[in-house]
Amino acid sequence: MTADSKTNDQPGSALRTISRHIVRQLGMLNSACGDLPLSPVQAHALLEISHGAISIKKLADILNIDKSNASRAVSHLVGKRFADTKSNPRDSRSLLAHLTPKGKRLLQKLDRQQNIIFDEILSQLSPSETQKIEVAMSVYHKAIRRSQLQQEYTIREITAQDNTAMAEVIRQVSAEYGLTADKGYGVADPTLDAISEQYLGNNACYWIIEKDGQVLGGGGIAPLVTSGSTEDRQQICELQKMYFSQSLRGKGFAKRLAYQALDFARDQSFDACYLETTACLGEAVKLYESIGFEHIDSHMGDTGHDACEMPMLLKL
Repeated sequence: MTADSKTNDQPGSALRTISRHIVRQLGMLNSACGDLPLSPVQAHALLEISHGAISIKKLADILNIDKSNASRAVSHLVGKRFADTKSNPRDSRSLLAHLTPKGKRLLQKLDRQQNIIFDEILSQLSPSETQKIEVAMSVYHKAIRRSQLQQEYTIREITAQDNTAMAEVIRQVSAEYGLTADKGYGVADPTLDAISEQYLGNNACYWIIEKDGQVLGGGGIAPLVTSGSTEDRQQICELQKMYFSQSLRGKGFAKRLAYQALDFARDQSFDACYLETTACLGEAVKLYESIGFEHIDSHMGDTGHDACEMPMLLKL
C-alpha cells in the first residue's frame, strides 16, 4: 500500500496528492531553478528584491520562510553579484537588499525560462479550463493564507467555564453594531449567561475560538425552536450566535466555523439550516450568501429575534 492510498479516505486527500505532484513537476525540489545558477528559494528572493530594496525580515515574511533561510538566499545573491545590500535608514541594525544590473539581467532570463514552461503547460488547456484553474487556485491560495493566520488559535466545544467570557463577547460585539437588548436581538436572550446549557443535546453544538486561554468568539447550531411537531423540529436546524471579537476578524474564522457547523448538521441528518441576521451586519450577510444561504420571504420558528429582518435558509 502506498502513502497516497493510505490517505484516500481522508478529506482533501486528492487535493493533497495533486499539490505534492505539482510541487515536484514544477521543479521546486530541485537544487537549481532550470538551467540558471539559482535554487528555487533564491529565484523567489530575486523576484521579490526586484520590486524594491527589502530587509531580510520582510523578505522572510513574504516568502514564508525562516529568517536564516532568507539570509542565506540573499548572501548567495550578493556573493554572485546579483544583489547588493545597503544600510536601512529606518533601522541601523538591518540591511536592505537590492538588485544589481547583473541581477536584473538574470531576472530577465528567469522570466523567459518560466514563460516558456508555463506557455507549454497552458497549451494543453482551453481558455475556459485555464480560467477555471485560475479561480480554483485563487480560492486555494486564500484558504492556505487563512489557515496560516489561524495557527495560534484553538477551536473547541464550549464548556460551562466559558459561559461568562462568551456572553461578554456577545455583549461587546452587539454594542459595537448597535444591536441593543431592547430591540429583540440575540443579546437579549435570557439564556445568554448560560450558553453551554443550550447545546447539551446530541443534535446541537457550540464552538468557541480561543487564544492563550482567552475566548474571542464562537458560533453554534441547534434544532430550530418551533411550535410544530417533534418531527418538524428535527428537520431544520438554526445557525446561532455567531459572534467574533475584532481581533478575530479578517482571518477566515467565520467561514470556517460556519462550514464546521453545517458539516455537523449534515451528520445529524438535518434537511436545512436556517438563520436570521440584519442588514447592519453587511459582512455577515455576504458570508452567508457566499456559502449558499438564500434569502426567504418570511421568518421560521420561534427564535424571539424579531428585530433580525433577514431570514435565510440553506438546503443541506
